Amino acid sequence: MALPPSGTTDEAFLREVDEEYRRSQMLGVWQKYGRLIIGAVVIAFVALAGFLFWQHQTDSAAGTKGEQYDAALRQIEQNQPDKASPELAKLAASGTNGYAAMSSIVEGNLLVQKKDLKGAAAKFAAVAGNSGYAKPFRDYALLRQTSVEYDTLKPEVVVSRLQGLAKPDSAWFGSAGELVATAQIKLGKRAEAGKLLQQIAQGGENVPDTTRQRAVQLASVLGIDVLDQSKEKQAK
Repeated sequence: MALPPSGTTDEAFLREVDEEYRRSQMLGVWQKYGRLIIGAVVIAFVALAGFLFWQHQTDSAAGTKGEQYDAALRQIEQNQPDKASPELAKLAASGTNGYAAMSSIVEGNLLVQKKDLKGAAAKFAAVAGNSGYAKPFRDYALLRQTSVEYDTLKPEVVVSRLQGLAKPDSAWFGSAGELVATAQIKLGKRAEAGKLLQQIAQGGENVPDTTRQRAVQLASVLGIDVLDQSKEKQAK
């Protein structure tokens, strides 16, 4: 190795030596592993292309499922549920996507119309108990399951199932709270039921007017004076 040229510092010389060493190391690595590196890059591009193709296919499949779901709903609206049922069954079996969950729930609703409450509860329970579905679908299915089974359930079971949904920040607060409140009345927990009914009556836009009105009526039976927010709005 040559001595440092005159006029350079030891630090500059050492930096040149270090850079030369790095270049020789990189050259050795490339000579030894160059083909493997190129192969890895090619594989990465192929994987990226495969992912983009899969994403495109997934989006296309979702679009197709959406069309099939809409077609089934139109048949139900036209009073042709028997024609819609096979398509709903296919969608319900298509995995854990949103259309699968919604199709199972619609199947359960159709069974309710046919007075097959046991079959309907099974459909709802299958969605509620499947962690692969998004939480909003599972919550709604649990609410529907509990509502169709309500007359056969012990009040404490109703409270246990729905207490997480019977909260003011829940999307299902009105319906779930109403079921929980009536179950609490059966359990003799009138104070807790009254407090919940008062929250429902003052639940704002998250609670339908009819549900708030029922809460006021039920609270009055308990001797609780509750202000119906819908009437308060009308007065303004």
